[in-house]
Amino acid sequence: MVLIRAIGPSLANFGVSPVLAEPKLQLMQDQTLLRENDNWQSAPNASDIQKTTLAPNDPKESAILIRLEPGNYTTVVTGADGGTGIALVEVFEMDRD
Repeated sequence: MVLIRAIGPSLANFGVSPVLAEPKLQLMQDQTLLRENDNWQSAPNASDIQKTTLAPNDPKESAILIRLEPGNYTTVVTGADGGTGIALVEVFEMDRD
C-alpha cells in the first residue's frame, strides 16, 4: 500500500515560488492510467487517505492511496486548471505485508 501525493500550494509556506496552484496527479503503468486525482478530498477513498495522517494540507493538492504489485510505475503531475508552477511528488510506503 502506498500513498502518493502531489503537493503545490503548501510549498509556498517554504518560500517556493511559483507553486503549481492545483496539481493533478496521474499514476501510470506503461501506457495504462491506473488512477488519477485532482483535489484529494474528492478521491473515493478520501477517508482512508485522511486516516494515514499524511493527507495533503491543502484541499487543492492531490493524493492517491493504492495497493501496487511490484513493478515500474510513473507519476505525471499537471496543472488541473492549465496552470504551471513547481510541485513536489512524494511516495510513502504504508505497510509491508
